[in-house]
Amino acid sequence: MSEHSIIDICVEPIELYKLLKISNIVGDGEAKTLISEGKILVNKKVEVQKRKKIRRGDVIDFDGKTIEVAYTPDKKTAEFISTVVSANNKSKIKKRAKSKARAIAAVTASDSSKERPKRKPTSV
Repeated sequence: MSEHSIIDICVEPIELYKLLKISNIVGDGEAKTLISEGKILVNKKVEVQKRKKIRRGDVIDFDGKTIEVAYTPDKKTAEFISTVVSANNKSKIKKRAKSKARAIAAVTASDSSKERPKRKPTSV
């Protein structure tokens, strides 16, 4: 018989891999791997999208465990907040790195397109 539990989320929608981490079904690095391998069911269907948007009423199944999602906007756990904050910080760092790379590429491209003025030879 499967375990059935209800998990309250305070932000809707939430991404599937984050929900798995918060609910302590899997460890930190396992969530994305298990999803991509097709071992997670959402509403009785195999789900392979790591960032699948999960909302209230959705049912997640994995390894004989069943989780039903409930929405309580005023109930925020410390683990939930830290997971969301760390995910947001990682995405901001990636965006900054991409924008810096684009800026550097643009500067080097504009520098290489400018030609230096040629000197006229002087006779002595």
